[in-house]
Amino acid sequence: MTDQDDALYGIKHLTPAECWDAIRSAEVGRLGVIIDGRPEIFPVNYTVDGETVVFRTGEGTKLDGALSGNPVVFEVDGLDPESKRAWSAVVKGEAGMPESTRDIVETLELPIFPWQGGIKSRYVRIVPDEVTGRRFRVQAGGAATPRR
Repeated sequence: MTDQDDALYGIKHLTPAECWDAIRSAEVGRLGVIIDGRPEIFPVNYTVDGETVVFRTGEGTKLDGALSGNPVVFEVDGLDPESKRAWSAVVKGEAGMPESTRDIVETLELPIFPWQGGIKSRYVRIVPDEVTGRRFRVQAGGAATPRR
């Protein structure tokens, strides 16, 4: 897509700082991982710590996928109904758990409160290789059209 196309369709590519602002403004994102060679997506609530994304989870498929050594992707989006502008921000990188005593203590102090019950004692940090995003106008009827 060219800059001219961007102007025609009302697309604005976000700077990394704008992406982090957008990510900080939402409560729930989606974590994409590869499990057995296939993509899986999990909703997660999270916090931003510096320029990393941190979430809590329990043992299971999500944790195994995040820590598999494969790259992960984290995506957040939103819509401002008044301005009729939508946005999307994507973090691509590696996921890992805190290892040093200092990192563990600092991570435990982060305000992350899982919505789903159960034991969520594992903290996962996504360190980005790439942060991208865009903001665009929603076409007429696109934001309010019920799906059937």
